[in-house]
Amino acid sequence: MLKIDNLHAEIAGKEILKGLTLEVNAGEVHAIMGPNGAGKSTLSYVLGGRPGYEVTGGSVTFEGKDLLEMEPHERAAAGLFLGFQYPVEIPGVSNVQFLREALNAQRKARGEEPLTGGEFLKLAKEKAGLLKLDMDMLKRNVNVGFSGGEKKRAEMVQMGILDPKFAVLDETDSGLDIDALRVVGDGINAIMRAEDKAVLLITHYQRLLEYVRPDFVHILSQGRIVKTGGPELALELENEGYEKVMAA
Repeated sequence: MLKIDNLHAEIAGKEILKGLTLEVNAGEVHAIMGPNGAGKSTLSYVLGGRPGYEVTGGSVTFEGKDLLEMEPHERAAAGLFLGFQYPVEIPGVSNVQFLREALNAQRKARGEEPLTGGEFLKLAKEKAGLLKLDMDMLKRNVNVGFSGGEKKRAEMVQMGILDPKFAVLDETDSGLDIDALRVVGDGINAIMRAEDKAVLLITHYQRLLEYVRPDFVHILSQGRIVKTGGPELALELENEGYEKVMAA
């Protein structure tokens, strides 16, 4: 589904990704772990098409198409979703308004009919229920006044409504307490665990992987994947630390 080959990328002239190679097939969950400054968030921004991140070498294909040639909105319409480590606030725009416009824009790009207001509210209620988020929260301005956990749950509701094929989740567990972590983990499984979908989880810690069990765990260091294993690799990192595991 997603194939990254020898990817090099920089920001402000500083090279961050230095030959990263990774392939994610449909039906798989991959976790990327690594120390601060390894390039984890840079990878997510490059995949999402964030301005300022320049690809200087390598290739990325998504379902056989050149992802790097697509604009960010084209990537989203093709089925790519990027979950941010720090979801932004959008004063003056309600979640319901934002999500309906986003969904119908993607449907239009795919040649599909827009959802009516009633159809959208039914869908939004269903997805909010998965994340135990009250519909009143979706009537408020996007993330304004939300706690860290509420922002992450609202973002997962967004993912459920947009129903992507591939989700890149950048430290979705950041700022979550134990209960919120379980709810978000269950939501990811309900929305993205399917034979025709895939997930790339970027995280510092093993705790989210207790709920969203990965098929593969990769260690990213100095812009490259240096080690790959199964779920047990995350436990090893938790117990031993990056330096010892990478030296083994």
